[in-house]
Amino acid sequence: MNVTAKVVRAEDVGMNSERLAKIPAFMQSYLDSDKLAGVSTLVSRRGEIAHFECIGVKDKDTKAPLTHDTIFRIYSMTKPITSVALMMLYEEGKFQLNHPVANYIPEFKKLKVWAGGTAESFDTKPCERPMTIRDLLTHTSGLTYGFMMAHPVDAMYRAAGIDGANTVGMTLKEFVEKLADIPLLFSPGEQWSYSVATDVCGRLVEILSGMSLDEFYATRIFKPLGMVDTGFHVPAEKLPRFASNYFKNPVTRKEGLMDKGDATSTYAKAPSFLSGGGGLVSTMTDYWRFCQMLLNGGEFDGHRFISRKTIEFMRMNHLPGDKTMKEMSSSAFSELAAEGTGFGLGFAVVIDPAEAQSIGSPGNYSWGGAASTYFWIDPEEDMVTILMTQLYPSSTYPLRPQLSQLVYAAIGD
Repeated sequence: MNVTAKVVRAEDVGMNSERLAKIPAFMQSYLDSDKLAGVSTLVSRRGEIAHFECIGVKDKDTKAPLTHDTIFRIYSMTKPITSVALMMLYEEGKFQLNHPVANYIPEFKKLKVWAGGTAESFDTKPCERPMTIRDLLTHTSGLTYGFMMAHPVDAMYRAAGIDGANTVGMTLKEFVEKLADIPLLFSPGEQWSYSVATDVCGRLVEILSGMSLDEFYATRIFKPLGMVDTGFHVPAEKLPRFASNYFKNPVTRKEGLMDKGDATSTYAKAPSFLSGGGGLVSTMTDYWRFCQMLLNGGEFDGHRFISRKTIEFMRMNHLPGDKTMKEMSSSAFSELAAEGTGFGLGFAVVIDPAEAQSIGSPGNYSWGGAASTYFWIDPEEDMVTILMTQLYPSSTYPLRPQLSQLVYAAIGD
């Protein structure tokens, strides 16, 4: 079991304890109005945890309290882990960012671009250039998500059973092979569109390392980093710590239970599809260790995972011409606001906080998950912030900007 992390006196790391106490007090309003079952928040600065609070319950029926070691579905917060895994292999000279994906996944040689029609009858055209590994890491590949519901290509994903982290009945290898049969939304590099690209990155990790994705995660990242509760499923002995997931339909406003945190959950057994784009479960302290490793420049507890220079490279804006996601986006959905924000190799990167209309520092990098989880790393302030709850979709309530306001208000130096 993951032990509760040590929390230091906030003032010792330049934070204001009275102001940090306003975070759970504010989040309590979401519980009092039955909008959320429970919320956990963590803020660390200068490598020390200054705030770690859990309020509410992990299941509305059992009323079991949310605790420091509660296990959450982190969905797309899996993506930064997969991106780091791939860049660890980059450091070993296994590939170049400008290499065509087809060099490693031959099925991608046949990729075409959508040119009109319907999901059942359509035209295609050749790609202007091959899809590269950098396109995958920056979401400029031309791939999409079936849940977007915005284009006939999205419908083709759904018909093929390509459902991101919720994909069943196929392996990651089979998933990627099926993907190659569906046209791209646009020619690689032309636009930014959130997609299953990080699942393809997960397949590249397997191909380049010779390990399954779960084996690579465990041996190269989780075990040496002490992420003892992070994985693709929740073992039986840990199910009592697993939170239930709830939903609120943004159109019908219908709400209810999405996935029970017990033996009936789809996460209660190991999946056949290992989703590098959204398949992991984790805890607050596990994910904090990952974030703090990044903020430390790739090192944690004396173990070197990845180079400082590689992390600095990953958190640069890699969109062409230093454009923002907003300027390049054709996406019907993004986990974070696109204004004033670029995209690196696996993270959103703040270019201009004023344009982003969110307090923070230039160079902040972050991402979130579909069940309203979120993290950001602020290198300028030497700070990590993490939010965990379980409500789908993440766009339901403005938890992320609200948390940002509260955290930055608590900086005391």
